[in-house]
Amino acid sequence: MKGIILAGGAGTRLHPNTIAVSKQLLPVYDKPMIYYPVSVLMLAGIREILIISTVQDLPNFKRLLGTGRQFGVEFSYTAQPEPDGIAQAFILGEDFIGGDNAALILGDNIFYGQGFSAMLKRAAQNPAAIFAYQVKDPQRFGVVEFAPLSKFPSGISVPPGDIALKVKSIEEKPAKPKSDYAVTGLYFYDNRVVEYAKSLKPSKRGELEITDLNNFYLKEGRLNVELLGRGFAWLDTGTPESLLQASQYVQTIEENQGIKIACLEEIAYRLGFLTKNEILKNIENYKNNDYYDYVRRILK
Repeated sequence: MKGIILAGGAGTRLHPNTIAVSKQLLPVYDKPMIYYPVSVLMLAGIREILIISTVQDLPNFKRLLGTGRQFGVEFSYTAQPEPDGIAQAFILGEDFIGGDNAALILGDNIFYGQGFSAMLKRAAQNPAAIFAYQVKDPQRFGVVEFAPLSKFPSGISVPPGDIALKVKSIEEKPAKPKSDYAVTGLYFYDNRVVEYAKSLKPSKRGELEITDLNNFYLKEGRLNVELLGRGFAWLDTGTPESLLQASQYVQTIEENQGIKIACLEEIAYRLGFLTKNEILKNIENYKNNDYYDYVRRILK
């Protein structure tokens, strides 16, 4: 399976912070925002990753991430001339995807929770899978309706995270939502996603909508949804307020638990992508900071 990170856009809601730099290169507490979606794909076992961004921002991503060798993965890069919708990522990444299945994550989405890696690997086994998160204002999001809870064992009020559900419907920003579960910016598809994306027509917004793409799989009864339950965090970092909140959340978790979220070197080591000696060599330039000390402690 190949992975794609869509890290384009002008980030206008974060101006003036993003006038000279991509939103996904801004820090979320102690590491660049782009590290978080990269970590999600790595946890899914994906080692070939395409970064899609603007022409002017791609050199900075290349400077930060390079070939990916230092994380045990391989990065490719391609430009998005115009932000023509999320589904456009599969058209831009057609050659990269080739004959493989593909996962897509938005570059400003942060996920964190127990058992996430197992959920990701299960999602990758489905023809198509999305992730849903309970929100208090579902009218602002794409909303997923799934199979009735009565189909599950008695006493379960909300299906736990280890149950994958079939999707009944998806509505974009409905006035009367059929559930309070929002569709997050993380998607898994089989290889037909490229064909489906190329057949899409622009919406009234002039974009190739990811909801329309999901509906191809929904009509076939092949779209599954993973619920991110209590104790799980899904953070969007598109505004100054949400970016600050995300940084505070990461700081709280890391300081209280003594771990780091989205430490790519740690993930590479634990998944066997790189050896201890390889990682030690790669972090030589990190000396004299907390990140360096943490990676060395993990390796011990």
